[in-house]
This record gives sequence, C-alpha cells and structure tokens, in this order.
Amino acid sequence: MSPSASVRGRRVGAARRLATSALALTAAGALLAGCASNDEGDDDEGGAQQQSGAVSNNDDPGETVTIGFSGPEADHGWLAAVTDSARATADQYSDIELRVAEGTNDANLQISQIETFINEGVDAIVLLPTDGAQLTDVALRAMEAGIPVVNVDREFSDPAASRTTILGDNYGMGLSAGQYACQLIRENDLADPVIAEIAGIDSLPLTQERSDGFNDALAECDQTVDNRVAAEFTVESGEEQASNLLQAADHIDIIWNHDDDQGVGVKQAFDNAGRDEFFFIGGAGSANAMRWIQDGEMEATILYPPTQAADGIKLARLLAQDKGMSDLVQLEVPRRIVLDAPVVTADNVDQYIDQAFES
Repeated sequence: MSPSASVRGRRVGAARRLATSALALTAAGALLAGCASNDEGDDDEGGAQQQSGAVSNNDDPGETVTIGFSGPEADHGWLAAVTDSARATADQYSDIELRVAEGTNDANLQISQIETFINEGVDAIVLLPTDGAQLTDVALRAMEAGIPVVNVDREFSDPAASRTTILGDNYGMGLSAGQYACQLIRENDLADPVIAEIAGIDSLPLTQERSDGFNDALAECDQTVDNRVAAEFTVESGEEQASNLLQAADHIDIIWNHDDDQGVGVKQAFDNAGRDEFFFIGGAGSANAMRWIQDGEMEATILYPPTQAADGIKLARLLAQDKGMSDLVQLEVPRRIVLDAPVVTADNVDQYIDQAFES
C-alpha cells in the first residue's frame, strides 16, 4: 500500500482513463436519419411512413412490460449492489413492472423461480445465475416460450439460452491490474520486484480468468507472480490468506487483491502486521477501496461494474417492447456486451466514487 508521503510521491502521474462501459446503454436520442422509428404509427395524411426526425427517444414511456429478475443471495457487497442497481433502474421507468425473486445460492431454487416466471408469462427475464451451466436448460425453456432472457455476469453453457449477454471483463480486470503493476515498476525503477496475488475462489472460472489476465500482462514486462494465495471472497478468508502471504514473504513490492469485499480483511491483515512497503491494488471498486485511495492507503482498484443487472433491465425493456438501441446504427440490441475494467487511482477516483458499492 502507499501510506507514506514518500510512497505517495512516487505515484504514477496519470492512470489510464478508460470508459466505464464498453457501450452507453441509455438511449441518447433519435436513430440516424432514415432509420425506422421504434414507435409504430403513420402520419396524419394518408398513412405515409414517418420521416426522419420524427423518431422517439427510447426512454419515452411505452407499453408496460413485466420483467422478472433473479440473482444469487446478496451475501457480498458486490452482489447486493447488483440487485439494488437493478431495482433502482426499473424504478426510473413507469412502463416497467419488476418482479424480483428472492436471492438464492441454491441452483434448484433459482430454476424453480425461472419456471414461475415462465408460467406467469413475463415479458422478459434478467438472470444472474447461481451457476451458469445449471441454469442453462431452464433459460432455454424461457427462450423457447418466447420470453427473451438477458444473461448477466455468469454465462450459460449454450448461447441459445439467452437473447443477449452482458458481462464484466474478468480477464480484462486481471490485464488492467497487471498492466498497472508494470507501469508502477517502470515509473518507480523497481529492480527485481516481488509481486504477490491474493485471488478469489480458485475453482471459479472468473478467478482463473483474472489470474490469466494478470499473468499475461506481467509477462509483457518480463515479470511473474512470486507469491500467490487464494481466498473465498469473504472478509474472514481475506484476512487469513493475507496473513499467510505476509508470513511467507518478508518483503513485497506490489500486491494485487482480486476482490475489494475480501479486501476489508486483507487490509486488516496488513494493518495487524504493520506492513506498508508495497503498492496495494484492489479489484471490483468498492467504496472502501476508493476511500483508501483518497486517503493514500491504497494505490488503485480495478473496476468490475455492479451495474450489469441494471444494464440488463434496460436491455430487457427494449427487447420486450421490440425496440433497438437508438445510439447504434444497427437497430437490434446486440447479442453480447462486455463492460470495461478501468483502473481507478487518486487521479480519477472522484469520477467513480459516487457509483461505488459498500462492502
């Protein structure tokens, strides 16, 4: 971490300013001239097709649609923010009736929730699956019933199980962390740096992708991870594994922790051990992490946006109303959207902190 004035003085000048999202999901006005309107209707003089300039904003109220949302139990700050942002986004639209299933980590219970949505005949489903593979069959059934499914964060095993998929970029998250670590090494003339990694649950593909991205970026500056431990995305496991890491290495130059929720425990372990010689990089973008950055106790965090389900609600509304995205030339909603993984530092933290989630 960077608690002292000397370390803070070594801080890299300007972090890469990356866009928060790969696509702007909020409609930005009319379609390009000559494209058809999303609204049905003829003009008042004999039914001629509407001309360019008469198109409507996608945010204008349309036919009321019922959207079912199901996600895992909110036992983690990031997951709680996912559901909260989905509700808040739905509340912005008078033409959305949102039905939220109780959060669960039981795949069988979540399957029954989706079956209920199908039986009720909802207009669209936004689904962050407990397990993508296990929820694939029921999502396929929804699609076969004519209900568009928006798959969020954890992918199904069959692409036909969703109309569109919106994801965070786990590999890109690791890549951003590794590239920033390389930048720190160059800018601070770190000779033979000791690099450590505190991962999440190793059996999860998302953890593997984050580590792969980190390793690939480090390879570009001829570096490797010297010490690695894996926690469980919890405060308790973060503290335990960070303590083990510190005991195994008496000096570290850079530490990347995959998850800012477990980072609460990670930082507690640092404080307990009185260790502050390293640059501390986090992951996900919690409010705690951003406050630590503001206070000079953390170098950076890599965003993994909790707005994926909120974006999913917007896409589900467009799909259910048979609309497209008015800020694209192509009229239809894309089949796949991957959000960005920007680096947040002291230079740009003020741009992101208001969107951060509480751990």
